[in-house]
Amino acid sequence: MKRTTLSHSLLNIILVFVESALTLLLRLDPALRKAAYPLAKKGTVVCLRLYLPHTEVYATFSYKGVLLDAALPSGRTEPDVIINAYSLQVFNVLTSHSEMQLNKLQMRGDVVQVDLVKSFLLQLGLGSLIQSLLKKFKGNDKDSSVDAAAREQKKNDYKVRIAEQQTQINTLTMKNRELETTVKELNSKHKTLMISTVVAVVIAIVAVVAWLMK
Repeated sequence: MKRTTLSHSLLNIILVFVESALTLLLRLDPALRKAAYPLAKKGTVVCLRLYLPHTEVYATFSYKGVLLDAALPSGRTEPDVIINAYSLQVFNVLTSHSEMQLNKLQMRGDVVQVDLVKSFLLQLGLGSLIQSLLKKFKGNDKDSSVDAAAREQKKNDYKVRIAEQQTQINTLTMKNRELETTVKELNSKHKTLMISTVVAVVIAIVAVVAWLMK
């Protein structure tokens, strides 16, 4: 009894790790998400019967990911697809992405569902995870390079804009000085004109007074 409980607990721990890995793969690999989508749309349940060791695992496809359990999901009387295989055969499929290795697995169920599961398994595997991670890192490097180039371009644009504004400021300063000079000249001419006018008026008054006194 203790041995059975221990085996069940160990299986649950393994399933949690595998489920987390599948979730990561689905996030990183668009092709894998595309292969899983029709299975998720149908809510496909796959029963994986392994030999050596003898274990049954149920995989339920949903829009949240692939849910793994040691028992058939509630509300279901039977799985849609049943896979009978040795653990080594499943390992070979996941590491090789080989259709020949995949065909060695015994699959029973609706033909369309079986084909969809095969497409998913061909896309799934350690190689897929490695490729997805490499693409992700390369994408990040590329994005970083693009961001760096964009920042450099913005910096150059700012420098050009500052230079243009400085030129405008210098131009406005020169025009302001010219206007100040013009205003000073006008004020000077205005004063001269006023003085000349006053002098002319005084002379005119004196001339008039002198004429009247004759």
